[in-house]
Amino acid sequence: MSRLLIFLVFLFLSVSFFQCGGDPEPDDSGNNTNDDSNTGGGALGKGQPGVVGLAGVEAWDKLAASEKDRIKTWNTLFLHQSVGQDLEEGCKANGFPFDYYGPNDKTDRGLRGGIFVDVGGIANGNPFEKIRVFRENATRNKHLLQIAIFKFGYADVMDDNFEKVKTEYKAFVDALRAQSPTLRFVHVTPPLVYSTTSFEGNAAKMKVGQWMKDTFKSTDVIFDLQELESNNGVCQLNNVWRICTENRNTASDPSDVNGIDSSDGQGHIGKKAGQRISKALLMSIYNAGK
Repeated sequence: MSRLLIFLVFLFLSVSFFQCGGDPEPDDSGNNTNDDSNTGGGALGKGQPGVVGLAGVEAWDKLAASEKDRIKTWNTLFLHQSVGQDLEEGCKANGFPFDYYGPNDKTDRGLRGGIFVDVGGIANGNPFEKIRVFRENATRNKHLLQIAIFKFGYADVMDDNFEKVKTEYKAFVDALRAQSPTLRFVHVTPPLVYSTTSFEGNAAKMKVGQWMKDTFKSTDVIFDLQELESNNGVCQLNNVWRICTENRNTASDPSDVNGIDSSDGQGHIGKKAGQRISKALLMSIYNAGK
């Protein structure tokens, strides 16, 4: 009887050991995506850096549904303001809604989107505070977040600050990359308005957009919103690009969230245009993680 008891004790201890110690080793293959056991994030591939513009619309349409659905599992944070809302509405119309992201939320449920005025009380015209708020939220979620998408508003980049915007934005990206080496970025060229006067800053926005492409195209994805809004410069005045009339939220194509622009100094996107343009944003996310 004592031998049987000893055998049963030994059997119990052996099973317990293998249950506790049999977990697989951590992924050291380079595909570690900042996740832990609570992330809910899908595995990322190597990604494809580069610029996504007008051609991204057709590229998204050509993707198989199974490939498109992959982006729903990647923990993505998209912070923006009103034009970003137009893009979010377009993504939703395409079947890829972003879950609302507010103060102290976690990036643990795939696509998450929020506006700076909600997340940090930051209004348009204060790009440096937007950078601070995004960095704080990305840092707080550094073990969860896989893809970061920061978008300036059309009132953020002007002739008198665009050089500082470039400096601060580069420092922000470098800091996030240092703390989370596997974090992927989708950079967004600053949105345009309809007016091309120097006061409205489209020329400055173009300079920052070109700088983003020159600086990050070999390592990250750049969603070239300016190319999509202006039809690659078809809509311009004196070599300054502007948002095309057919892409604006006019009476013929109002925005669900931003109505109709009342000033040429605005640059919101219409509902139908937003659905089309947002396909390139979805393609940008896909390229970042595929």
